[in-house]
Amino acid sequence: MDRQNLTLLTDLYELTMMQGYFKNKVENKTVVFDAFFRNNPFGGGYSIMCGVEQLVRYIEDLHFSAQDIEYLRGLKIFDADFLDYLADFRFHGDIYCIPEGSLMFPREPMVKVVAPIMEAQLVETAILCIVNHQSLIATKAARIVHEAGKAPIMEFGLRRAQGPDAGTYGARAAVIAGCAGTSNVLCGELFGIPVLGTHAHSWIMSFESELDAFKAYADLYPQACTLLVDTYDTLKSGIPNAIRTFDYMKEKGLPVDHIGIRLDSGDLAYLTKKARKMLDDAGYPQAKITCSNDLDEYLINSLFQQGACIDSFGVGTNLITAKDNPSFGGVYKLAAVKLDDGTFEPKIKLSENTEKITNPGNKKIYRIYEKDSHKIKADLICFEDETFTEDEPIELFDPAEPWKKTTMQPGEFELRELMVPVFLNGKCVYQARPTMEIRDYCLKEQDTLWEESRRLSNPHQVYVDLSQRLYDTKIGLLEQLHH
Repeated sequence: MDRQNLTLLTDLYELTMMQGYFKNKVENKTVVFDAFFRNNPFGGGYSIMCGVEQLVRYIEDLHFSAQDIEYLRGLKIFDADFLDYLADFRFHGDIYCIPEGSLMFPREPMVKVVAPIMEAQLVETAILCIVNHQSLIATKAARIVHEAGKAPIMEFGLRRAQGPDAGTYGARAAVIAGCAGTSNVLCGELFGIPVLGTHAHSWIMSFESELDAFKAYADLYPQACTLLVDTYDTLKSGIPNAIRTFDYMKEKGLPVDHIGIRLDSGDLAYLTKKARKMLDDAGYPQAKITCSNDLDEYLINSLFQQGACIDSFGVGTNLITAKDNPSFGGVYKLAAVKLDDGTFEPKIKLSENTEKITNPGNKKIYRIYEKDSHKIKADLICFEDETFTEDEPIELFDPAEPWKKTTMQPGEFELRELMVPVFLNGKCVYQARPTMEIRDYCLKEQDTLWEESRRLSNPHQVYVDLSQRLYDTKIGLLEQLHH
């Protein structure tokens, strides 16, 4: 994060290919690359697009410094004329993205780059690095937030993250997906995100007694007095001393509107039910119970099934590392080459693995909603020059099993073109938004999912269909390659 210029955040083969294109200038044609993924992470039914802001900043500052050029020269694999070209390098192409905080699904472009192949090739690694990581964490957070229901989630995984960038941009992604705030103060400063926190066990242990530690904390922070009660014995010491502290606050005339306890160990379902009764019996029904301790969406779901009395959660390791699915799997594939007449010739990648066969051409995406529910019916990938409207019937079919078809009539559906331009002719046209505004948008986006797509086990997969013309082109290319 302390180095804004990330131009060398790339794989070496991007640069060696660039030099190859440079030596064959006639081949430096404008191309289309799609960044997309093949499967939702976590076995889920959706993913959340995240990382667009950092992607934009990366492209805006894309240049080779004098230090970069000298480093590359020292590798002794690049010619002087190519290094001279890099010294004046800037990005001149177009980039389209699914908006940050949006839902997205497998096989549809999340980022589309239209640029001379040298430029499009260079940006591959950084785009995937940025979008893969942040989309992964946002998707994990969305799952956790959904299972927590009305109980807010605080992200506090910085100390377990894979480095400062992952901890800070991951926290931003988690908040975009629905977390209420983060413990990461740098993230709060950079992105205008609420920062939250209580105290550690060391605070308790540094005092002569647990009660002294609680009272000292209450004196300092009466407006946000959440006490960690599991340092010694939760039921025999921690909660009784917390109640004594709340009594002490009342006696001193301190407010007791924002009080609570935090549990970080033990059987959380059992302990929170006991704690709730003890707090209520003592006259503190307003006291909130917060829980942490290696939580994830599955454990939160289980806790509520057991009747746990929990008002909020702190989630760290399993969220910030996406522990059960540590990579997103986005790829970046050539989809089309621009011809001399200005049209795009579709290109396809063939594979023995059916899921690795790409969708060819210069494409865009329509999202189709059922009008009455405003829930997502399907996404439709088509060529850039195709147009669909709400005034005409729209036929959808499964590209894997094209005999499965459905027709939606005007008045039954709404359309939204999904991808938006962020760079045109090298100029940034991205409209930055505050992170908390993106969060609001993301939560509304998640409301367009059917609950069947949000369940943890065997979720319904949203259909991603192809237009008839795109499907026919794809089949035609496959037949050509087969012969």
